[in-house]
This record gives sequence, structure tokens and C-alpha cells, in this order.
Amino acid sequence: MEIDFEKLIKLQQLDMEIRQLSLFLESIPPQIENIDRKIADSTLIAAAAREKMAGSQKKRRELEAEVKDFKAQIGKFKRQLNEVKTNKEYTALLREIEESERRVDRLEEAFISEMLLEDDIQRDIQEANRELAETQEVLSKEKEAIFRKKKEAEERMQELIRSKTALLPEIPPHQVDLYVSISRKKNGIALSPVRDDFCDLCHVRIRPQVLNELLSSRNLILCENCGRILFWREQAEESPAEPETTEAKAK
Repeated sequence: MEIDFEKLIKLQQLDMEIRQLSLFLESIPPQIENIDRKIADSTLIAAAAREKMAGSQKKRRELEAEVKDFKAQIGKFKRQLNEVKTNKEYTALLREIEESERRVDRLEEAFISEMLLEDDIQRDIQEANRELAETQEVLSKEKEAIFRKKKEAEERMQELIRSKTALLPEIPPHQVDLYVSISRKKNGIALSPVRDDFCDLCHVRIRPQVLNELLSSRNLILCENCGRILFWREQAEESPAEPETTEAKAK
């Protein structure tokens, strides 16, 4: 069976590029998800800083309310001093006033500490917002670049499919069937060039009589090891070859 090597090699080149583009397009959704996740994470950091500020402000309001209540209680106790009739009652009220004043002091110290903490939190918020803006800008640009590449890949894919569609009718159907059958079994690579007397993909040495036939005819010759269609490298110097590490190299 004579083989139209040039067209089959061209078909393989088209299929290989289509496959590469397909793999690239399949990798895009995870990339976009990863970018969106990073944006969400940076947003959470800024939100956490703001939430911490809200918590501190709430605590400060609670402390302020407690101070107000204790001061009101102290005022009440002081007014009662003028109404008591025994030294025991007078002494008890003084103790209550002293204890309330100590509590007010502790609460006011906590209030001041919370105010100082809010200064630190405010700086954290500003830093988180700055980092958020920078991160979103960088990641948004990355996302835009990916979408541009996606569009380019899709356009190139359509070109390749049109070329393949136009090429297929020019190849005898039985050769296309053979090509497809081998391609499915061999990871998308149905043809292999012969270089330095070796199958370029499985690295098995080609027997001299097979080499002679390959050089003198355009007949179908399959590699005795990997089963691919062999062609002499000069028939298509531009044909890509992907070595298979799993196939044994001839000794």
C-alpha cells in the first residue's frame, strides 16, 4: 500500500497542535478559579481587619457604658453618705465607693488600651486595603491575559479544524482509518520519522532491509516495535516527534 506521507504528516501536525491547544484550554478554568480564590482570600484579610476594628469599637462602647454606670453608682453612694445614721453604714458606703472607684479606674485603663489598639488596627486596615488593591490589580491583569490567550487559542483551534477538514478528503479513506487507529493506540502519534537508522519515537533500530524498502518506496511500513507508520526524515523534516520514555530503547 503506497502512503501519501506528506498529507498524513500534515494531518498529524494539525492533530498535535489541536491536542496541545485543547490541553491549554482545559487548563484555563482552574487557572481562573485559582486567581478568583486569591482575590477572595485578599478580600477576606481586609474584611477581617475591619471586623477586628468593629469588635474593638463595640468593646470600647461597652466599657464606656460600664464606667458611666459605676460613676452613677458612686454618685448615688455619696449622696447616701449624708443620709446614714450609723458609723457602720457610713463605713460600708465608703468601702462601696472605694471599690466602685477602683473598678472605674480599671475600666478606664481598659478603655484607653482599646483606643490604642484601635490605632494599630487602623494601620492594619490601611495596609490590608493597600495590599488588596495591589493584589486585585495584579490578579486582574493576569486574568485578562489568560482570557486573551484563551481567545487566541480558540481562534487558532478553529483555523486548525478548518485546515483538517479541508485536508481529510485529500487522503484516501483507508489511510485515514489506519492513521486514526494507530493514533488512538499511540497517544495521538501515528507516524514516526526514522533518524540514524532508529525509529525516532521508540528508539528501536530499523533492520537494514526495512530501511532499504523505506528509502526505495512509498509503501506502508510499520515499526516492528511500536507499530507506528515509519517515514524517512527527509520526507518531512518539519514533522515533530515526541519521544516515548516507556518504550524500550534497542540495545
